[in-house]
Amino acid sequence: MIKIKNEDLIKDCIGQITNFPKYTSQLINLANQNAQGTRPRVVGQMSDLIQEFPGNNYQEWVKWYKDRKSNAILNATDKIYEMIANLKEAIRLIDKSLVQHWVEDLVLTKTYIGLRFQESILKKIASLKGESYRIANATEESSGIDGFIGKTAVSIKPVTYKTKGMLSEKIDAKMIYYEKDKDGIKLSFDF
Repeated sequence: MIKIKNEDLIKDCIGQITNFPKYTSQLINLANQNAQGTRPRVVGQMSDLIQEFPGNNYQEWVKWYKDRKSNAILNATDKIYEMIANLKEAIRLIDKSLVQHWVEDLVLTKTYIGLRFQESILKKIASLKGESYRIANATEESSGIDGFIGKTAVSIKPVTYKTKGMLSEKIDAKMIYYEKDKDGIKLSFDF
């Protein structure tokens, strides 16, 4: 196996490595994720543009891109910089007490809900079907069963499980799919 290091790829393609002060790239990336400054609607569909590019080197690419998308870099910069200002204000509000509150919310609240919401799903569907429910024991869990509604074994998976063609996993149970949204969980099942 041969490995080409990222820095070698960059040097080979562009000729020089861009360095940023410590942590700044991470913060700009976070701001960009929130601001969506480099989405296709702002900077163009890059995979299509690079295919259309008729040139042979990085300098030609820069000129070609800027000729085609004259304001894209500035528009992206403005969106991201505005979010950086928002993050600066948010950072000003963070003290040790707020960090502790955040850690408690993550470790205690969200972990508990994340691990226990399956029981809420079982309870809701059992109620709709007029049946009892129970959470699976360790042996049942090891075979992919999360619980029972009446005598029916069920497995609870995120809706993305269907689209990913998850492994070659075979679960001998009826499936319940959930999708989290901003104010709860949407369920789908067919039994």
